[in-house]
Amino acid sequence: MKRVLEYKKTLFLIKLAKQGDEDAKNSLIMNNSPLVKSIVKRYKNKGVEYDDLYQLGCVGFVKAINNFDDSFNVRFSTYAVPMIAGEIKRFLRDDGSVKVSRSIKGQYYLIQRFIDDFRQKNDAPPTVSEISKKFNIDETELMFVMESSKMPISIYDSLDSENSSGQVVLDKLCNQNEQDELIDKMMLVDILRKLDKKDKKLIILRYFRDKTQSEVARILNVSQVQVSRLETKILGKMKNKLKD
Repeated sequence: MKRVLEYKKTLFLIKLAKQGDEDAKNSLIMNNSPLVKSIVKRYKNKGVEYDDLYQLGCVGFVKAINNFDDSFNVRFSTYAVPMIAGEIKRFLRDDGSVKVSRSIKGQYYLIQRFIDDFRQKNDAPPTVSEISKKFNIDETELMFVMESSKMPISIYDSLDSENSSGQVVLDKLCNQNEQDELIDKMMLVDILRKLDKKDKKLIILRYFRDKTQSEVARILNVSQVQVSRLETKILGKMKNKLKD
């Protein structure tokens, strides 16, 4: 109950901050300072002062406030991690100081392998929660690891994971577009799971089973016109949920 009340308070402060309330924004930054610091610690010893890194992290955090929508169906802290890390990463990239640790790269590729296997078995990627439970790590930690995949590294770096068989990053480039869209796909799965049974069936038949509208109409025992209208309506709702 306490967690629920705290999260409702966070959502209320976010709403106020978006409306220009500086006190609400400062309260959010103060309350989430441990989160920002936990990300900043990972970029120490890069030739940049800690205080400067912290300020960059706060800039990313404020961007997360401005862009967050509770319809994303993810915790605000989970959403904020890649925004915080991304702001620091961009600065270090431009400064030529970026280097991802071998342990983080190794963990990322293990997670990516799990996601690929899960997708093959279930025709959809796992949710953030499912990955978090599989690897026994917090969702914010997971988002940091996934964000690290976008760091510029040598295409000849080892994958640093078990059973990699000497593979290097170059071997994975063909999957880069899928990696970049991973978080959106996980959010899409969450949205699909929240559709009512009939709507979910229609979308799965159309976009995961490649059925035509006429075929779907026969399966659902409705007209093709009804399928067309329902499909447009459902997709509109889903797009609004995914909109950033």
